[in-house]
Amino acid sequence: MHWREIVLREVFSIPAEEYMTALLAANRAYYQNALENGEHAACFACAGGKIVGCGGVCLYREMPSPDNPSGKCGYLMNIYTLPDLRQRGVGKKVVQWLVQEAKRWGAEKIYLEASEQAYPLYRELGFQDMKGYLKYNETLF
Repeated sequence: MHWREIVLREVFSIPAEEYMTALLAANRAYYQNALENGEHAACFACAGGKIVGCGGVCLYREMPSPDNPSGKCGYLMNIYTLPDLRQRGVGKKVVQWLVQEAKRWGAEKIYLEASEQAYPLYRELGFQDMKGYLKYNETLF
C-alpha cells in the first residue's frame, strides 16, 4: 500500500499533507480481492536489497472481438521507478515481467496509459497507440 500511495500521489499530483484514507482503504480492498482471485498480478523491482520500482497488471475479460478473440485483457498500471533510478532499465524489466504474466494468463490485448516521457520505453517494448478512445467526464454536464 505504501507504493500504491507513492504512485497515486505522483500521478495525480496529490500533496503529501492531503489525507487519502478512504482512497487507500478502497485500494486495499481491491488488492485483497483481486490478488486472491487472480485478477491482478503485481511485482516489485529490487536493487541492493531495497525496492526501487513496482508495477501491476489487471487481468479481466471484455466482449470477444476480431482484435481480441478470447476477450482476455491485461491492463498495465502503476509502473513506477524511484526518480533517482530512472533511465536505468528498472521500468523496462517491470513491464516485461507484467506482459509475460498477462500472456501467461492468456491475454491477447495488453495495454496501458502512459506519460509522454514514458512513450519511448513502451514503444521500444512493442506498444502502439490505441486510437478511438474517449473518456466520459460527468463533471462537464
